[in-house]
Amino acid sequence: MKRKLAAVAVLSATALLTGVIQTSTAAQAVPADPPQAQAARQQATVLAVASSQAGPLAKALGLGAKEQLVAKDAVVDKNGTRHLRFERTYAGLPVIGGDLVVHQKADGVVKSVSKAVAARIDLPSVTPEVPADQAAAQATGAVKATVGATLDADQSPLADVHQTGQPQLVVWATDGSPRLAYRTTVEGVRADGTPSRQVLVTDAASGRVLSTHEKVQTAAGTGKGVFVGQVPLTTAESGGQYQLKDETRGGQSTTDMGNGTSGSGSLFANTSNSFGDGTAGNRESAAVDAQFGAATTWDFYKNTFGRSGIKNDGVGALSRVHYGSNYVNAYWDDDCFCMSYGDGNNNSAPLTELDVAGHEMTHGVTSATANLNYSGESGGLNEATSDIMGTMVEWSANLPSNPPNYWIGELININGDGKPLRYMDQPSKDGSSADYWSADVGNLDVHFSSGVANHFFYLLSEGSGAKSINGFDYNSPTYDNSTLAGIGRDKAAQIWYKALTTYFTSTTDYAGARAATLSAAADLYGSGGTEYNAVAATWTAVNVN
Repeated sequence: MKRKLAAVAVLSATALLTGVIQTSTAAQAVPADPPQAQAARQQATVLAVASSQAGPLAKALGLGAKEQLVAKDAVVDKNGTRHLRFERTYAGLPVIGGDLVVHQKADGVVKSVSKAVAARIDLPSVTPEVPADQAAAQATGAVKATVGATLDADQSPLADVHQTGQPQLVVWATDGSPRLAYRTTVEGVRADGTPSRQVLVTDAASGRVLSTHEKVQTAAGTGKGVFVGQVPLTTAESGGQYQLKDETRGGQSTTDMGNGTSGSGSLFANTSNSFGDGTAGNRESAAVDAQFGAATTWDFYKNTFGRSGIKNDGVGALSRVHYGSNYVNAYWDDDCFCMSYGDGNNNSAPLTELDVAGHEMTHGVTSATANLNYSGESGGLNEATSDIMGTMVEWSANLPSNPPNYWIGELININGDGKPLRYMDQPSKDGSSADYWSADVGNLDVHFSSGVANHFFYLLSEGSGAKSINGFDYNSPTYDNSTLAGIGRDKAAQIWYKALTTYFTSTTDYAGARAATLSAAADLYGSGGTEYNAVAATWTAVNVN
């Protein structure tokens, strides 16, 4: 098998990659070509490399005749190493848990493969025992039966539950036992006004719910004001007015929902090119927070990782403020590719804090890359990724009105006691999060199982023990009582991002995250070096061995 894999060096792929470099150079020589157009073209070219290799790689990997690989993403390192991410189909059906990443040298020779699930798929039939209409009723019934408790423990109960579209027949392979299943979307509205779009997978033979995933990601909280202070904005002039639309960042914009919940809202515009006055009573003030948050998140990903937008396609997201009435929440929605911010209690406390924006938009990045399952340990890693990158967005902005730190949501005062929502240095200080890995950590709500990875990131960045950083006091313990020095947040973020985009798969757990970040550290800084050894020691310090 290794000999077969090593033989997959497709000449056309090398030529296409050369085209990426040539296209990029040519594009830079033409000032009229917008940066987002360059990014989209380059990404499309690299994806073409992955698509051209799908067939040969499927054969080399020993996949069955009914299995095909479909290119989803591709990352090319500076040294030419390629990380090609694929989804899988079986007899034309999507395989949930079939995703994998092929790691190649610059010449196309395969170095290794990261699979979400190693199980071989060989089904006796692709004819389901349960008809589609019955599957739809079962999925809707499963959601309705949990209105009191909900399928997602961190969410409020659902109302107005209804199925959307027809159930899709798929192959469920996530648990290592491939079988036919249905994927059904059930929509509703939660009691607090948050829209819900749950994707349920049910066994096509028994009707049993195999998984549920809430596509509308939320960060609950309340705020008491507008957070970013006086900041610069990039606007667009049209018809004698200035709009909160940023063509330099993929056309991302901010709209006023008028305290409604449907549609895209009205684009903020005025004749002065000066927006807001820093008070919640001025509707433009929350829009300034949102637009600045989107711009800062864009710049962080672009300047730190070379990523052009959430999907790395040069397209900006929509920010919707004044969503709902007395809506005490904020959320990211992949389907509308947008952020929505409520105005909080009495419509007087918009939830537009900077790390909330960075956190929620990072859910979009995760969806576009590893697509970590939003349950179990994978769900904890999903949430932690948003906490980690939301924190890094805050550090990149370095605002006097919102000094950067390793606490999450410290300004929105969600608990009403002035305390942060989560603590990265010692997650258990919130009363629910885990400091260290244990066998049952995957049973926690994903916002609490995220504590293990949050703690890892803080320790890797800053080290253990008592210290003051940027005016904030921390005291981070270790499971093994070790003393850690830290390698700095910038290197720690590079390692986490590379692991997310090139090694994590949808089912990555904490043991897998350890292996992935070690591979990332080796790629970036060398195997056995200071950074590599620090990653290993830090995972041990949170009991991931």
